[in-house]
Amino acid sequence: MSRSHPLRAALLRTAVVATAAALALTGCGQAGDGSGGPDDAQPGVSPETAASYPVTVGDLTLEVRPERIVALSPTATEMLFAIGAGDQVAAVDDNSNFPAEAPTTDLSGFTPNVEAIAGYEPDLVVLSGDTNEVVAGLTRLSIPVYLAGAAVTLDDTYRQITELGALTGHPEAAADLVDTMRSDIDKLVADVARPAEPLSYYYELDPTLYTVTSDTFVGSLFTMVGLTNVADPADPSGEAGGYPQLSAEALIDADPDLIFLADSKCCQQNAQTVAQRAGWSTITAVQAGQVVELDDDVASRWGPRVVDLVRAIVDAVDAAAS
Repeated sequence: MSRSHPLRAALLRTAVVATAAALALTGCGQAGDGSGGPDDAQPGVSPETAASYPVTVGDLTLEVRPERIVALSPTATEMLFAIGAGDQVAAVDDNSNFPAEAPTTDLSGFTPNVEAIAGYEPDLVVLSGDTNEVVAGLTRLSIPVYLAGAAVTLDDTYRQITELGALTGHPEAAADLVDTMRSDIDKLVADVARPAEPLSYYYELDPTLYTVTSDTFVGSLFTMVGLTNVADPADPSGEAGGYPQLSAEALIDADPDLIFLADSKCCQQNAQTVAQRAGWSTITAVQAGQVVELDDDVASRWGPRVVDLVRAIVDAVDAAAS
């Protein structure tokens, strides 16, 4: 990602708060909060009817299929291309670097500018939050907005894919993608090694030791495969939003069996740099060669490539348990 990792980590640390804000916004007239479970109602969304217009998702109604979509979230960009709506995407934010065919712009998803967005003449804008009161600004220009806030559960991911499929005229492709993701993740989780003594792990957002607890989206994936998070005691009440900063001493004392680095690209962290940190050579994960270098982008997004993240976790667990 082009933005500095410390800022990305800060955004991740406030993801729970941001999601709550997104829920409030969607309750006030915008669609797609991505908050509900699989049994929650989705007004106007069904694979049988959503391909014809008008289409309604929540409080958002599109009279015709959008042909000039602006996506200001890397996750939204990945979702749109994965369901076959790539040809309808006119512009994306400057951090949307996947897939390769996504158009390149200097639009910011962190500090969105209404005038810059409107310059692309969009008939649908997909956002992950309402920074700079961008939703109100776009609404005044009669530009439809779909809010796809940071996912808290996999069901949030599946819901957003389903809703984007309905809005863009690709409900069947979206349903197929969700089914494939569910199936792939279910199989990975079912087949993962389950040691008698659950393995512990530390997940690193940046070298200053910001991390995630089990109450976050990423943390929930590790829980699915039976891992114990050494960071959970650092935020028992959730005051840090699930993104506490650990001390080196506390981490060394916790002695995780596995270390996952979500800062390998941004901050050039790897097994060698971790081993060189003062005192870290005594950690079981370092001694056993169980330091896993993740792709930062895959690790920080909740779209279709979450399957790749689960696979990386499972592979690491299987290797450690063998």
